[in-house]
Amino acid sequence: MSQKPTNLNNIRHSAAHLLAAAVLKLYPDTKLTIGPAIENGFYYDLDFKTPINEEDLPKIEAEMKKILPLWRGFSKREVTSKQAKEIYKDNPYKLELIDEIVEKGEPITLYKAGEFEDLCRGGHSENPAKDIGVIKLLSLAGAYWRGNEKNKMLTRIYGICFKTQKELDEYLKLLEEAKKRDHKKLGPALELFFFHETSPGMPYWLPKGMIIYNELLKFSKQLQGKKKYGYQEISAPVLNKKELYQTSGHWQHYREDMFISPMSFITGDSKLVLEGAEVFGIKPMNCPNAMKIFEMKKRSYRDLPLKLSEYTALHRFEPSGTLNGLFRTREFHQDDAHVFITGSEQLKEEFKNLMEFIDELYSPFGLTYRLRFGTMPNNHMGEKKDWEIAEKYLQNVLDSSQKEYVREEGEGAFYGPKIDILMKDILGREWQTGTIQLDFQQPKNFQLTFADRNGNLVMPYVIHRAIYGSFERFIGILIEHYGGAFPLWLSPVQLELLTVTEAQNDYASEVLRKISEAGIRVEYDLRNESLSAKIRDATLQKIPYLGIIGSREAEEDSVSVRLRNGKDLGKIRIADLILKIKQEIDKKA
Repeated sequence: MSQKPTNLNNIRHSAAHLLAAAVLKLYPDTKLTIGPAIENGFYYDLDFKTPINEEDLPKIEAEMKKILPLWRGFSKREVTSKQAKEIYKDNPYKLELIDEIVEKGEPITLYKAGEFEDLCRGGHSENPAKDIGVIKLLSLAGAYWRGNEKNKMLTRIYGICFKTQKELDEYLKLLEEAKKRDHKKLGPALELFFFHETSPGMPYWLPKGMIIYNELLKFSKQLQGKKKYGYQEISAPVLNKKELYQTSGHWQHYREDMFISPMSFITGDSKLVLEGAEVFGIKPMNCPNAMKIFEMKKRSYRDLPLKLSEYTALHRFEPSGTLNGLFRTREFHQDDAHVFITGSEQLKEEFKNLMEFIDELYSPFGLTYRLRFGTMPNNHMGEKKDWEIAEKYLQNVLDSSQKEYVREEGEGAFYGPKIDILMKDILGREWQTGTIQLDFQQPKNFQLTFADRNGNLVMPYVIHRAIYGSFERFIGILIEHYGGAFPLWLSPVQLELLTVTEAQNDYASEVLRKISEAGIRVEYDLRNESLSAKIRDATLQKIPYLGIIGSREAEEDSVSVRLRNGKDLGKIRIADLILKIKQEIDKKA
């Protein structure tokens, strides 16, 4: 079920321009840098001559509201490099951007609304005064220019905008609830993961966090192992020579987002020495390696569809200013797969297969989703006619699926149109998780072929797909969705035994042994503390089942069971408790 393209990003981007205009009115000596739309609003990075603080935001917000009624639209003009550099001769940030635009061979464009004009590629609201609505500036943050710690620290102002005050109030209420569920606080508090400055953007997974990760991994592998899905697991090198990425197109289109280094070693006198002229990159995506695996032997139509899955760690050089807990990391893992098909005749069936897989994988989490169809971006690889065909094929299978989706022009991957999965959590927030992409370009670059029914060598199509997407991001979403109170099958500790006095410690140890041997994740608290203190601590750790052991329970081979929500289930015999918990785990309820 298709919908009209959304212009929410254009509205948010226009609001970023409005913010910059208001800042210049109030602080004329400020140097502007960049101001994009982001997932929940917009921001602008600014170089203030005199620093501002949070108390200044209402004044800037008031100036934005004063300017907004005069903004009836944006006008565009194209200028030469010389003209642009003259306009921004006192702004080193804009001069740097102009040089980059020239290097890429792109036009230099300026967009004006009211009296304010800014260097910009475009993407604005047709009528900002009507569309932007109600504005709220949320916060200040420090941000290095271009995310590089060697550059100057700028002031980033975050804001949001909505059509009505009611929508804004609802969002602010949502923000308060979201703060309680913030995975960046809950993760370390629940001992799931943490970050350290020695490896920015790369999480340290702790034992309890690894339990959640491995349960998700196990569930994914179980589904992929089903005959009806038919995946085969592979593993490929993480470090590859740049020549691989030149063939795939990543070197030309994705190099700035990769970790790249010549091979080197340290000599005895501690001097860094380069090993030849070989340049390597840590892979940001699995697709080039999947192409090499397809290429390694002759293929026939009988081999297709060929479904290769991989769970290797990936690395992308995200600017430090964009890092956001598990939501945006530099190291992450995907439930990645590449499906090689004969052509359009297999596409419809494989897409149907993928939709069934998505529904089955998402079903335990109680999460709904819709789809977003992204078309050819500006920095695309390959000929436009190939894109038109790929987009037509993907559009057709989307329409026939009856799934709700929105179309976003220019939001495809550089090698093919894509479908993003937009998952909605318990607070109504949408998160982009998985993705499905149709690729004609990399098979062509690698000159992949298979023998068709007539013995002719023809090129396969490739479907790239990740359903969880990034495990890190997915776990971050789940932490906030559940508020850290994971369902039983995912909970790092599924049952905690709490003794009333030290006299029950031996019995508690025996109960723990029996329950642990049944495959249930169980711990006990034998501290010489009050029962209420033990219950409080276990509840703060959001453990689903609490088993209270006093003298009577020890005599009757039972425990008194309490749920983390405070509900008492009464005394339950150990064998019955094991059965109850195992049944709930198996249901993934």
